[in-house]
Amino acid sequence: MQFDDLLTEQRNHRSTHIDRESTLEMVATINREDHRVARAVQKQLPQIAAAIDAAYPKFDEGGRLIYVGAGTSGRLGVIDATELQPTYGLTSQQTFGLIAGGTQALTTTVQAAEDSPELAQADLGAVHLTNKDVVIASAASGQTPYTLAALQFAQDQGALGIGFSCIEGSPLSKLADFPITPVVGPEIITGATLLKAGTAEKMVLNMLSTGIMIKTGKVYQNLMINVVPTNGKTFERAKKIIAEATQTSTLAAERALDRAGNNVPLAIVLIETKGTIAEAKTLLDATNGHVSQAVKLSDKG
Repeated sequence: MQFDDLLTEQRNHRSTHIDRESTLEMVATINREDHRVARAVQKQLPQIAAAIDAAYPKFDEGGRLIYVGAGTSGRLGVIDATELQPTYGLTSQQTFGLIAGGTQALTTTVQAAEDSPELAQADLGAVHLTNKDVVIASAASGQTPYTLAALQFAQDQGALGIGFSCIEGSPLSKLADFPITPVVGPEIITGATLLKAGTAEKMVLNMLSTGIMIKTGKVYQNLMINVVPTNGKTFERAKKIIAEATQTSTLAAERALDRAGNNVPLAIVLIETKGTIAEAKTLLDATNGHVSQAVKLSDKG
């Protein structure tokens, strides 16, 4: 398929006269198109769920969550990886993004980088992939050479490949172990895939990474429990999370946090099971750090 024939590059008849609209009409047009994005992503929920179920055991066993892409797609991947680190207590070795052209491509356009398969192979080769790793490759068109080569290289090394694109039957969707393809249609501004395609990618990446984090025990109930208390603000947040998770007072939460050596999951298990520190540690070790499973295991005991 020629680039100009791609659905993401065609003109959108619903926004043909957007340059003549009032400001309110203009933003209403954009908003109506955004509603189409949510519906397109909704149709991909089974594929997204399948990708999560395949990815989380690998991450749980010490694999990494690696994002690859070029341009807008690459930048959104880097953002998702970066935000996972403080939100879920991950390190920059556990999740990171690779973008065509390197870190300078985050703020400037690096000419021709997205057209280089060799650059992709070098970037992926440098991170020493294993069969425990999960690689999420994103390209609105589904045919960016850098992204395709990166995904192929990752799969050749045994990594799990998830592919995001907005074109059905694209080379990327055919290559990926788990293709996710929300068809958002022509952009509001012809060819500006930072708009609907970018919104769709952000929604899909949010679901993928959040699902993986939940499945690997980084969430208890709907609370992010892997916060590391390093200053007054995060210490107060940790106490609040423990108190809300266990339906106890902040004073009791503070005492448990102190006994647990500022380990929030351990403090929660300590309160929920009413056991000793040693018993709480044993439960967490037995469940690979999953608080929900540790509490259930205690109930069975």
